[in-house]
Amino acid sequence: MAKSLLIVESPSKARTIQKYLGKDWVVKSSVGHVKDLPKDEIGIDLENGFTPHYIPIHGKGKVLAEIRSAAKTAEHVYLATDPDREGEAIAWHIADEIKDKSKLFRVRFNEITKKAILKGIAEPTRIDDDMVNAQQARRVLDRIVGYRLSPLLWEKVKRGLSAGRVQSVAVRLVAEREAEIRAFVPEESWSVTAAFAGPPPFEAKLSKLEGKAARLAREKETMAVVGELAGTPYRVETITRKERKKSAAPPFITSQLQQQASSRLGFTPKRTMALAQQLYEGVELGSEGPVGLITYMRTDSTRISPDAVDATRAFIASEFGDDYLPAKPNAFKSKASAQDAHEAIRPTDVNRTPGQVIGALTREQYRLYKLIWERFVACQMTPARFDDTAVDLACGRATFRATGSVLKFPGWRRAYGEEVPEEQPATKADEDAEAAVRSGLLPVLEEGQELQATALTPKQHFTQPPPRFNEASLIKELEERGIGRPSTYAAIITTVQDRKYVEKRESRLHPTDLGVLVNDLLVEHFPNIVSPEFTARMEADLDEVEHGNKNWKTSVQDFYDPFTRDLEAAREQMRNIKRETVPTDIDCEKCGQKMVIRWGKHGRFLACSTYPDCKSTQEFRETEDGTIEIVRDEVSDTPCPECNKPMAIKTGRFGRFLACTGYPDCRTTRPIPTGVPCPREGCGGDLVEKQSRKGKVFFSCSNYPKCDFASWDKPVGEPCPDCDSPYLVVKKSGVGCPVKGCGFTKKAA
Repeated sequence: MAKSLLIVESPSKARTIQKYLGKDWVVKSSVGHVKDLPKDEIGIDLENGFTPHYIPIHGKGKVLAEIRSAAKTAEHVYLATDPDREGEAIAWHIADEIKDKSKLFRVRFNEITKKAILKGIAEPTRIDDDMVNAQQARRVLDRIVGYRLSPLLWEKVKRGLSAGRVQSVAVRLVAEREAEIRAFVPEESWSVTAAFAGPPPFEAKLSKLEGKAARLAREKETMAVVGELAGTPYRVETITRKERKKSAAPPFITSQLQQQASSRLGFTPKRTMALAQQLYEGVELGSEGPVGLITYMRTDSTRISPDAVDATRAFIASEFGDDYLPAKPNAFKSKASAQDAHEAIRPTDVNRTPGQVIGALTREQYRLYKLIWERFVACQMTPARFDDTAVDLACGRATFRATGSVLKFPGWRRAYGEEVPEEQPATKADEDAEAAVRSGLLPVLEEGQELQATALTPKQHFTQPPPRFNEASLIKELEERGIGRPSTYAAIITTVQDRKYVEKRESRLHPTDLGVLVNDLLVEHFPNIVSPEFTARMEADLDEVEHGNKNWKTSVQDFYDPFTRDLEAAREQMRNIKRETVPTDIDCEKCGQKMVIRWGKHGRFLACSTYPDCKSTQEFRETEDGTIEIVRDEVSDTPCPECNKPMAIKTGRFGRFLACTGYPDCRTTRPIPTGVPCPREGCGGDLVEKQSRKGKVFFSCSNYPKCDFASWDKPVGEPCPDCDSPYLVVKKSGVGCPVKGCGFTKKAA
């Protein structure tokens, strides 16, 4: 009897589903997209309705051949790719390869469980043309921007640059935040705090002077107030007590998962999505085989299935007690633009606790699953309750306020810990109460009671500039502005860094000189391309296409016409950065003429103004006040093997390297050595510093390709005292053994 064929994207997902369907089914994976626009041309007929020309992706010919062959003998073919626009497009491309369309069915499921899969197969549908068209519109728009705008940047700035419809907006947000920080002028203010012995000891802050909000701007007036109040007794004027409830945050949507995984676990959005994909597609759980642990991880809906709610309420009653179970299920509103096609991110089985699966997961998988599980259980629990107290103390013409808060009942915090979810907006009262929880309790006081302060302390404050974005806060900003969608956030953050427009330093995102330059050019000549409002409207347009309310070609045409006009104008009017020079007062060390700032492959540099007669160049940095400082090469202890002159550390296209200081007479270069021999037995090479294509530093053997040893961690020439490893590696807190299972670490001195 002919078997039925079911097609998904990934091999791991295929293995999980095969276990549930059994021997009467063949489950194959497409390993992602199978067709795309060609790489060597725009691939879109711009003159005839923007018709895209799709071709098989390089290397996918064999996959498509296997799918066609299996489809010929199958009784039915079920296309079970992911339930979003990308998944719909993949299903559409696969369907195009199968001749007998009568046997084709589209199935969708939000989780990889036996119940969900069998339900999806029992309720098959057809490919959603509107979803496909929404994906086509996005792909065509991105291709038009990339293939029409990028060559202009090559011509005007440097080869290899690229522009993206959404990524360029993200760069603008980072660049404008940096400009805000640099233009920020701090404003001075003062506070006065009175300390009391208690017990317990507590503090009160000056809040009013003569019944009006106290605003002290200068030291002189602050010290006058302190002098006036010194030694004056305090009288308890009013005591206000009330119970405050704080409800749980909703279950995770994609953006909030990425934000919380970043702040709580230190994961990048890209890493978070990769781990979530693994948990969704299936993890080996011993005798159970592969099991999907979470629902689909690309969603902007907080909706939860009734079955999942019922199971969670039963779990809460059993594990925590009835006091933690609300009278009716908690419901959450999704934002207005939410697709609501999928549920929120949740565990597929709430009874599968993190403790039960810890042995089957990697440390990172476990930490992310625990975060998702705890957040979901907490969302169906009762609110946390606090007893808040506010005490106003009269002192002469001044009023001081002390606040305290006691956690009366933990509610949802029993499941999700003590940290307040950052995306849960807090009122001023919430903030005051949370601060009081951290600062301590108030003593028992009575109205009319007199107190004496043990100290009266003035403190100077300055307003702070807005913080630089980190990856989580940039995603939050994009989401709030309606830019991007759940499937694109991680890619946006990764792309702007890969293109060297933005760099991460100490977990914060800084625009590079190149990023600022390109952003300025795009803002001037393509205001729509980098307009957050315009991009958000385009996202809303794509949603309308998906809902069947707008033709996708009309959306593309609405974008294309003004873009083409801007492009033609920019070809004539955009500055040619390649030819521009900025004069400086720095003298050339070789010929004495003035040096100028130019742009090159690796950014700005100093060059002699007499080039090409004098080819002297220097790296430089620009201080906050605009001063140009020459960056001298760091000279190493390594002599040049050709001429014996010292070698200097330089930075090039492929990272740092050693170059002879005798250049241009001697052009010898070599990788930077670590001083650690290659640990491979009999190799005889040394470990040297290198850089991957994506700019990440790693360490490999100098005898490559004969020896392919490599390590992401910097090696240290010290043997492990606990095992046979001949070297250690640098860790965040010190150094440790690279051998799995050893566990030796020691803190840095």
